Amino acid sequence: MCGIVGVIAWPDSSFRPTRPYLERMNDTVAHRGPDGSGIWIDGTGRVGMAHRRLAIIDLSKAASQPMHDSSGELTIIYNGEIYNHAEVREHLTRLGHRTWQTDHSDTEVILMAFRQWGIDCLKHFTGMFAFALWDSRTNDLWLVRDRIGVKPIYYSTYGGRLAFASEIKALLV
Repeated sequence: MCGIVGVIAWPDSSFRPTRPYLERMNDTVAHRGPDGSGIWIDGTGRVGMAHRRLAIIDLSKAASQPMHDSSGELTIIYNGEIYNHAEVREHLTRLGHRTWQTDHSDTEVILMAFRQWGIDCLKHFTGMFAFALWDSRTNDLWLVRDRIGVKPIYYSTYGGRLAFASEIKALLV
């Protein structure tokens, strides 16, 4: 299991995510990912995400998170497993997605599937997952979990922001 945390500031809010704030949130879920961590804040300073990694499918550094697509327009943090990621990758490759940063990361498959189908990408996934995906083209944050809710994602709105995380205690920092 991995740990995901993040925050988005409302447009009229004075709150801005900072590295120390995201580190505190991420530290609360450190037990969920001993294999690495990462923090990202978007160029506008309104969105921040952090990740604790438990490397299972792709052990390479290229599969670290937060992960960005090749254009830098999509950013994701993710917890879970897409069981059919190889088949979805193959389908996307047939559709013309031939530039991959990894050779078998299910996280990257989610990014490329979102680029191809938008939120309808969920129809193509079999698995258990929770992810946050920032689309800088539209300034949309997508908080998604699997249909059954095996992988949780909690959220709270307060102080001019929406915060989200794999565990409730991360929302209390």
